[in-house]
Amino acid sequence: QVQLVESGGGLVQAGDSLRLSCAASGHTFSYNVMGWFRQAPGKEREFVAAIRGSGGTTYYADAVKGRFTISRDNAKNAVYLQMNSLKPEDTAVYYCAAAYYTDRPGNPQGYDYWGQGTQVTVSS
Repeated sequence: QVQLVESGGGLVQAGDSLRLSCAASGHTFSYNVMGWFRQAPGKEREFVAAIRGSGGTTYYADAVKGRFTISRDNAKNAVYLQMNSLKPEDTAVYYCAAAYYTDRPGNPQGYDYWGQGTQVTVSS
């Protein structure tokens, strides 16, 4: 079992930055892919970014490419999402997710564990 706890959300203005953290506990050695997803009110959950444990390959949604950076610290069992140049359309609940294995890191169905989410609100 893996437990994921997100933190770092908040209310910011457009153009500001935030850094989300996801602390993992439990059998963390078992999972390979860590991802961030987000869900805005009335919308489906959408992929934001993902990173593989082996090699550190990263993936990004087009909407955040160049603004967001995902990273992980395996020693601390943590994954981070640095969000720069935030826009009002980035407003959503952000979820951390872990997968034992997936060849489609952008597909939420490939993930085995999810955190409870952290709210990010960007005002214009």
